[in-house]
Amino acid sequence: MNLGFIGTGKIASSIIYGIFKSKLKINKIYISSRNVNIAKKLSGKFSKVKVCKNNQEIINNSKVIFLSVTPNVGKKILKKLIFDKNKIIISLISTLKIKELKKLTNCNKICKAIPLPFIENKLGPIILSPKNRIANKILSKLGNVIEINNEKISYSFWSTSSIMAAYYELLNLTTKWLVKKKIKQKTAINYISELFLALSKDAVLKKTIGFNKLVADSQTPGGLNMQVLNELKKGKFYDKFLKSLDNVHRRIKH
Repeated sequence: MNLGFIGTGKIASSIIYGIFKSKLKINKIYISSRNVNIAKKLSGKFSKVKVCKNNQEIINNSKVIFLSVTPNVGKKILKKLIFDKNKIIISLISTLKIKELKKLTNCNKICKAIPLPFIENKLGPIILSPKNRIANKILSKLGNVIEINNEKISYSFWSTSSIMAAYYELLNLTTKWLVKKKIKQKTAINYISELFLALSKDAVLKKTIGFNKLVADSQTPGGLNMQVLNELKKGKFYDKFLKSLDNVHRRIKH
């Protein structure tokens, strides 16, 4: 199977790295030269990756095409390209609806996927909407595929995928706080990384009991965890967080 990537940003690069760490059988991967540094690095590292002169060359040589450009770029370039109706398109563009993509590409075999950068290490959930056998075959080798037939429902998952930077900033601020308390930066980074990893693993292992129970079990009356939680609630931290998700959801929906 030949794959093509229109756009070679962080997500496209992460998927390609994940593919070569997986057992997926790929003949060739065709990528664009839009991001010269990433394209050069990928083609230099993997012999099956070929950098194409233009996007039409990618389409002509690929059975499955990943769209990994911004919405504005997508609207600008897709209508100028010629897609064979038998091609399978996997769009990673958050705010371009499938209906609009069909008009831009004149292609019906289109699905949208929500992979995140840690797909590079074959980690995390991948939302796929609607169901597509070939897309599932590829992406299931790279993470936990969750198929959603209703595109509108998938908007909520797109919204929650927007919390990455906020999450990492929490790690960043906590690490900086430790450094200010005279902890060596390397030690602080190691501790915070391991702490949040353990919290995430614990949540996965105990997901059947529900997150409400985890919140309750992690506190003792008058304890330190209760203090931080109550102070954050009092400061409307979680209210603002949910409002941000609502704002992102409105942006994607419209």
